[in-house]
Amino acid sequence: MEIKHLQNSIPVQPALPNSGVRQTAETGRTAFADVLKSKLSGQAPAVKFSAHASDRLASRNIVLTQHHISKLNQAVQTMAEKGGKEGLVVMDNLAMIVNIKNRTVITAVEKSPLEMGKVFTNIDSALII
Repeated sequence: MEIKHLQNSIPVQPALPNSGVRQTAETGRTAFADVLKSKLSGQAPAVKFSAHASDRLASRNIVLTQHHISKLNQAVQTMAEKGGKEGLVVMDNLAMIVNIKNRTVITAVEKSPLEMGKVFTNIDSALII
């Protein structure tokens, strides 16, 4: 087999040192290795919390246990399987709006008792767990 030189070819540049996983961690994106690992294990990636949701939880002194996170992951997976895009998850004394595709909690609202008259907009699914 003969290899021909292409006149207009673009040379392949070597990867920059320290790029890849470290860079994706700095941008807040899920690292490729993590996505691959979850796909191979058959598990969906864990739910993340936006800065806004994290601030809400911290300012209200709400601590989520590993049990809560596990239930939340299961809820998001269930809504994803049903085709949900933006979901409301109500768990114990907390309501959370979740972007299902990105598996990210957008905001969290403490329910006391779910503040009667509270309206949640721009959701297409809800799950009470």
